[in-house]
Amino acid sequence: MRERTGLDVFYPIVPNLEWLVRIVPLGVQTIQLRLKDAPETEVRKQISASIEIAHEYDCQLIINDYWVQAIDIGADYIHLGQEDLADADLSAIKGAGLKLGISSHDPDELEIALAAEPDYVALGPVFETKLKKMKWPPQGLDRVAQWKHRVGYLPLVAIGGITPARAPDVLAAGADAVSVVTDFLTHPEPEMRVREWLALLRQ
Repeated sequence: MRERTGLDVFYPIVPNLEWLVRIVPLGVQTIQLRLKDAPETEVRKQISASIEIAHEYDCQLIINDYWVQAIDIGADYIHLGQEDLADADLSAIKGAGLKLGISSHDPDELEIALAAEPDYVALGPVFETKLKKMKWPPQGLDRVAQWKHRVGYLPLVAIGGITPARAPDVLAAGADAVSVVTDFLTHPEPEMRVREWLALLRQ
């Protein structure tokens, strides 16, 4: 997989290999595989197959949470939430050469994330999201601008309730990439929606 210095502006998150196979060939250049509650054998199988697909299409694959398996199987990028970050072995992750993205939801979490010297920081939810119940209120565009001022050169990924109509304002506020989940996963024509995103964000 080629070395990347940053993320593509469109950053979808998929729940399994099946979705990754569906949308990566459409031209997606950054994608996160976020498996939940899968047995160990399935986790390894899906990570391995996802690496192959991402390599074939020159797409940057980011593995959510499963940093041990990511190191063992040969992934090159992981994403950690705050709870997973607290339990992770950062020395092992950095020693294996993996790049690292970290979630943040409030100023304290942002400082924790920055202390880990990540390759990007994510902020969410920017808007109200139906993906999962969040204990944090919508952050809004002002918080996006504040986060970008704090992180400086680091890429800032915005996530949560972002639609094609909202994306230009999110990027104008300072986000370098928009991470999208529900908007295309629940769309009646997901592939068409992904193409719409790609066309919009690559103008």
